[in-house]
Amino acid sequence: MTVRHLSTAVEARIDRAARRLLDAGHQPHRPGRLALTEFLVFGAKQAWACTFGALLLATMVVVHLTVPPGARNDVLTMSAAAIQVAMLVFGLETVRELRVVLVFHVVGTVMEVFKTHVGSWEYAGDGWLVVAGVPLFSGFMYGAVGSFMVRVVRLFDLRFDRYPRQWSLVLVAAGIYANFFGHHFVWDARYVLLALVVALFARTTMHVRVHRATLRMPVLLAMALVALFIWLAENVATWAGAWSYPAQAGAWQPVAPTKVVAWLLLMVVSVALVSWLYPQVRSAPAVTDRRRAGTDRPGGTSRHRPAGARPAVGQLTTSSGQPRRPRP
Repeated sequence: MTVRHLSTAVEARIDRAARRLLDAGHQPHRPGRLALTEFLVFGAKQAWACTFGALLLATMVVVHLTVPPGARNDVLTMSAAAIQVAMLVFGLETVRELRVVLVFHVVGTVMEVFKTHVGSWEYAGDGWLVVAGVPLFSGFMYGAVGSFMVRVVRLFDLRFDRYPRQWSLVLVAAGIYANFFGHHFVWDARYVLLALVVALFARTTMHVRVHRATLRMPVLLAMALVALFIWLAENVATWAGAWSYPAQAGAWQPVAPTKVVAWLLLMVVSVALVSWLYPQVRSAPAVTDRRRAGTDRPGGTSRHRPAGARPAVGQLTTSSGQPRRPRP
């Protein structure tokens, strides 16, 4: 990742400081140390992308341990709003990204209102900051997913190969969202929709730029891993009493593993929203072009400069335009 791909000044400063640390004359060259460096950078970027969600989850735990039950919903809502404002004030999120988060917020709140009324899960009814029996902090949980999605796109400079046609993705995503409501009245089509998702993304790969390396990963694997981590976070949130499923009414127990499928389907809706709002992610990866041109080397240098290409800034040239070899 280079500074020009970053969207906030804070992240630009962090990026420059990290590169000075990693490249200050002691960049490891052995394969094992290189792999470890990339792994640690990958983990750091993932953690940074999860800032909103991690802070919200930690707040749920703290509120559960310290705040009386009757005030928890309102405290969580005000805390979630404060986290969102702080993300903007301290330059961790852009106004453009906030618009994406608000879309996720609205889409999630509509589903929350419906799901609580049909008994899929429930919240404690206390508090003033409630809409149709649903505490307003619930929308921030979906906003946290949206925040992660847009931040991970730019932190890793995500690009896709064989990305499905947008109209087909929109149709499947719309079917998934409608099924979240409709399966309470008609046949549940989630596994048919899951099969369509597999068919849609079976050949799609994601290019993930870490530090020096650009990795390739099947999109289905990436979405499944994110769904798994959301399910793990959901276990923490239900333990903290943020909401509860019917099976947890008597005493807390782990959330059913089948919820991973529901979160995977929700990831498809999230991908459709982000790729609609950020159409550049559907473009061909720039790294492919660099490899074809022979420029995919650390530092962006080229082993063979393409014909007709201009020399680098500051490079001496002859009258014919060819690079001049510096004198000893």
